[in-house]
Amino acid sequence: MADKDTENGAVAAININADGTNGQVEHDAEKTTTPIVVDWDSADDLQNPMNWSKKRKWSTIGLVAYITFVTSFGSTIFAPGVPELLEDFHNTNEELATFIVSIYILGFCVGPLFLAPLSEIYGRFPVYYVSNILFLIFSIACAVSSDMGMFIFFRLCQGISACPPLVLGGGTIGDLMAPVERGRALTIWAMGPLLGPVVGPVIGGFMAQNIGWRWTFWFTAIMTGVGIIASHFVLRETYAPTLLGKKAARLRKETGDPNYKSKFDKGLNPAQFFKLAIIRPTKMLVSSPIVAILAIDMSIIYSYLYFLFTTFTFVFQGQYHFNAGEAGLAYLGLGVGFILGQFGVGSAADKYYKRKAAQGPTKPEHRLPPLVVGAFLIPIGLIWYGWTAQYEVNWIVPIIGTSFIGFGTMCAFLPIQMYLIDTFGIYAASALATNTVVRSLFGAVLPLAGRRLYADLGLGWGNTTLAFIALALSPVPFLLLRYGERIRTHPRFQVTL
Repeated sequence: MADKDTENGAVAAININADGTNGQVEHDAEKTTTPIVVDWDSADDLQNPMNWSKKRKWSTIGLVAYITFVTSFGSTIFAPGVPELLEDFHNTNEELATFIVSIYILGFCVGPLFLAPLSEIYGRFPVYYVSNILFLIFSIACAVSSDMGMFIFFRLCQGISACPPLVLGGGTIGDLMAPVERGRALTIWAMGPLLGPVVGPVIGGFMAQNIGWRWTFWFTAIMTGVGIIASHFVLRETYAPTLLGKKAARLRKETGDPNYKSKFDKGLNPAQFFKLAIIRPTKMLVSSPIVAILAIDMSIIYSYLYFLFTTFTFVFQGQYHFNAGEAGLAYLGLGVGFILGQFGVGSAADKYYKRKAAQGPTKPEHRLPPLVVGAFLIPIGLIWYGWTAQYEVNWIVPIIGTSFIGFGTMCAFLPIQMYLIDTFGIYAASALATNTVVRSLFGAVLPLAGRRLYADLGLGWGNTTLAFIALALSPVPFLLLRYGERIRTHPRFQVTL
């Protein structure tokens, strides 16, 4: 790497060896004051996470996927045990029954606003590690809660500490994988945020029935402990600005020259950087129509998921007389849809992207075609589920209907994640934080109306109403495919990051 200082005619050529020490240096009597830009030693520098071995990359992605699974699993595992919890705390408020599940998601509205900026200052690893420890503590606190107020407080704290894997997971994949490989990697990681909330109630239903609702939190704590131990051995920093910042600091210390600066260094101290980073998600949401449109689209879909998560137990216990253990099985239809969508969408996305790359320059909009499929599958699934459940058709039929919702959700979730990663690069965590905050706000609030909606309109018309709202958004994928690049690159909508 070379840096030239032409002030007063002096020229300094600086070569940084692979070990970080100065190589050949030619200079005049005066020491250069021009910043020496620190970058990777070469295109093949093994310190660059993009050049890590496949084993190291995939073990990192696998562990992040596991951590994301556990924190998402924690959002719904005790849902089948809610009636027992209300009985223990002598409470009969039906809206509260939904709230104590969805308040966890409300925590996702708070955490990303400061955890994403912290990850851009100190790196991904410390945020993952500390948040996992806090999640363990708050899971145990929920398990030992003695009254409703105590439980609600620790449930909110549990949700706040659970959000880093959701916010940083996509960014970690962007740190490690080239664009043509991200579809498959995101498919593995997405098993966490979408499959976790489905598996949780299946296990939680039988636990609540046989050993009590408190054990759903003890089990979550045990799984978190496994992740913390594995993180100590497997997880390492992947965020390029943090790694190059540390390299520059090491060179300054070793050489005594204060001019070594990371190529990402903006000359800001941590307080200034945090202030800039903490407003970045809001700037993206307000200034970029693309970010706002995708956030709203994903928010509607995500809120429908938690609408279903918080009502399945009551619907299947009321319509089909399921017990707590059997009610957990109602979530499997969504799970099947998620799994089929994960492998179908992820594989197709990478193949399509590679084909486009062979034809010419690629662009983020090449990630969006699956959105079209999801725009129609979700309304179909909602109508199928609602009317078959209302008329008490065999219990497997409405569950099959929810599989269409699961597949359609994956058709939206994966492309939106890949699009934001490709568009915002090193600031992907902030873009994903924006999406997470908005969708989590919807996911926490809309389910509160679930049981009232079904009571007033019935399962059939209640779900049909949701389907009509989803259909109203169906033009969005077509508009983004046609005009997305024009909007994204328009000077008026550029966000200063």
